[in-house]
Amino acid sequence: MNAPVLTLAPHENSREEIRAKALLFADIRSQQLLAQAELVAASTVPVLIHGETGTGKELLARHLHKRSGRKGPFVAVNGAAINESLAESEFFGHEAGAFTGANARREGWFEAAQGGTLFLDEIGDLPLNLQVKLLRVLQEREVVRVGGRKPIPIDVRIITATHVDLHSAITAGRFREDLYYRLNIVTLRIPPLRDRPGDILPLAQHFLGQFAREHARPLPELAADAVQRLLAHSWPGNIRELENTLLSAALLAGGALIEGRHLQFARRAAPALVPGATASAHAATGGAGAPTDQLWQGIRQQLQELLDHDHPELLARWEELLVETTLARHHFNQVHSADRLGISRHALRTLMKRYDLLPPPAGARFGSAG
Repeated sequence: MNAPVLTLAPHENSREEIRAKALLFADIRSQQLLAQAELVAASTVPVLIHGETGTGKELLARHLHKRSGRKGPFVAVNGAAINESLAESEFFGHEAGAFTGANARREGWFEAAQGGTLFLDEIGDLPLNLQVKLLRVLQEREVVRVGGRKPIPIDVRIITATHVDLHSAITAGRFREDLYYRLNIVTLRIPPLRDRPGDILPLAQHFLGQFAREHARPLPELAADAVQRLLAHSWPGNIRELENTLLSAALLAGGALIEGRHLQFARRAAPALVPGATASAHAATGGAGAPTDQLWQGIRQQLQELLDHDHPELLARWEELLVETTLARHHFNQVHSADRLGISRHALRTLMKRYDLLPPPAGARFGSAG
């Protein structure tokens, strides 16, 4: 395999927020992306990486840092996992005694990345109040710790990433337009795996080779029908889904040949928005895959039936059912549910609050009765 491959260090592979553990440049579209990345790597301008979940945005950001020549560290922050109450302290640091529990001075992520690169993943999920402070730091190139007064100069290259449409987020009032233009000096777009089919088989070989080394087994081979199925699949989960599919297939095959029957693709059934939709969804999709025109037509017909009757607050009930069903499907994991709905985690929490779907505070779960 001659195509360049970007991978993570072994100690980074266990991090749950890493959704793609290899990025490969065999397809012509991937090669074009790599060429663009090489042109901007040595610059200090901010870069915005756009791509679906699992396409390898952090891997590309790490490559930009490695090729930048910067001597400082690479610091990665997942915006979707930020604790809002501690966000300012995490970003900018705090002085001892700044708040309850601040027993010692602590540097924030900007200081930790001094002389290097700060990678802000899922930038679209940052709360608005933090966006204002981030904009100020980018403009003045200095931070002030929480509880402190002295500005601290910073030399940090900013790389951000998102899977959401920031233009829509700006229109909806969830993202600041001035921050967008500050971050979006250069945009690198990672195509989804389905749009760069030339990467599928080389990536498959990479993951199978990794499997063979880690399990001390011979390198598995792909039968012709397995190759056909891999190339025909739409890969909604992108590289991470491909890795999981091949790992499962290698274990199920139990030998040196992986056949088509060993490939178990993730099923993404459409949500049952109205009673009876589940059966029609299963029939319309053959039990798996993305919704078809026939399925959407069935949902449209059931919606017409609802509109024929006097249902108060129809839109609210429809929205509540969609949010509740999505949360239940993802075991109330807010990051995954927001990703499935195509909205930010903060937008999802707003809907959860509106429909009383937020979990109780930790202290309330263990209160004694009476």
